[in-house]
Amino acid sequence: MNKGEGQRGKRPVSRAERMRRKRERLKRRRRIAIAILCGMVLLLILIIVGIVALVRHFAGGSDTGDKNQGQASDLTIEQQGEEEQQTETETEPISITISAAGDCTLGTDEYFDPSTSLNAYYDSNGAAYFFQNVKSIFEADDLTIVNMEGTLTEETSRQDKTYAFKGPAEYTQILTEGSVEAANLANNHSHDYGDQSYTDTIAALDAAGITNFGYDRTAVMDVNGVKVGLVGTYELADGMGCEEGMIANIKAVEEQGAQIVIVSFHWGLEKENYPTENQVNLAHSAIDNGADLVLGHHPHVLEGIEVYNGKNIVYSLGNFCFGGNSNPSDKDTMIFQQTFTVQNGELVEDNVTNIIPCSVSSESGYNNYQPTPLQGDEAERVRGRIEEYSSGF
Repeated sequence: MNKGEGQRGKRPVSRAERMRRKRERLKRRRRIAIAILCGMVLLLILIIVGIVALVRHFAGGSDTGDKNQGQASDLTIEQQGEEEQQTETETEPISITISAAGDCTLGTDEYFDPSTSLNAYYDSNGAAYFFQNVKSIFEADDLTIVNMEGTLTEETSRQDKTYAFKGPAEYTQILTEGSVEAANLANNHSHDYGDQSYTDTIAALDAAGITNFGYDRTAVMDVNGVKVGLVGTYELADGMGCEEGMIANIKAVEEQGAQIVIVSFHWGLEKENYPTENQVNLAHSAIDNGADLVLGHHPHVLEGIEVYNGKNIVYSLGNFCFGGNSNPSDKDTMIFQQTFTVQNGELVEDNVTNIIPCSVSSESGYNNYQPTPLQGDEAERVRGRIEEYSSGF
């Protein structure tokens, strides 16, 4: 085909055709524009929906977190409450050691030889002399209890009896210098110079800050945060007749909040190393009715120790600082110690005891009124005696 023939074969486009084609192109562009716009709108909608979904998702997570945080807070509060409750109901245990010693007669009988009397030793050596060999023991405990067997008075109206003991009020310094905090007065020498001598003794001990108790007078002491109730009972004249009053006194100190109850009995037979039936019955009754420790004195010699229902009964502690005899034939004695533990207001059921064998004198041939711990074979000998007297329980 030649050039002229090609030009003749191309059909010319009319104006109308050109206008139609232009309209179609515009329509296509419009459709594309609409499609693009719709796509953009759809994309925008999708973006908005996505954003909303994300917001809801994180908002829901935050709510859950808050809830969990709230639960954690509630749990923390609950745990704190439990800890506070535990603190209120579970306290740290408190342990106190109580020492008990026997008959202390701080004075003499007016018919004794004054040159060998306790009074003479007081005048020569002073108040601190008497307990200087046991003071470290009593200072290390939390409470020391003795039986104050005699009067501290200036009364002269002596009762009609074989032995009557008295000393001046200043003899309370023997106890305070020796770190003794409490004294039983329920015994057969507390009224040796009449009722006034008993009242004077109470006044002297009170003035010295020494807790005293006995008969219908009970005491409750605060010992390192533990309330200790003290009951003193005199059995000699009444026998089992003293039981009712003893039980009432135990209940009285319990009502005053006593967590530990100690009953001190003046009972038994002199120079007997084994308790009477009355002693055993009264001791058991005391424990059955709330006593945690029973202490005994009057025989002037040692007796055994019984463990009854988990509680200790020391039937006789013997003499201790005893101005009633310048040379007793039996000088063996002891300091009985028990450590009590209280937790959550209740007494822990244990039995922690210590026996310290002693002599009433630091001299073997006479009484110099200076109770002294024994050592070595002598200590073991006294332990053996106590074990022998206790073997029947």
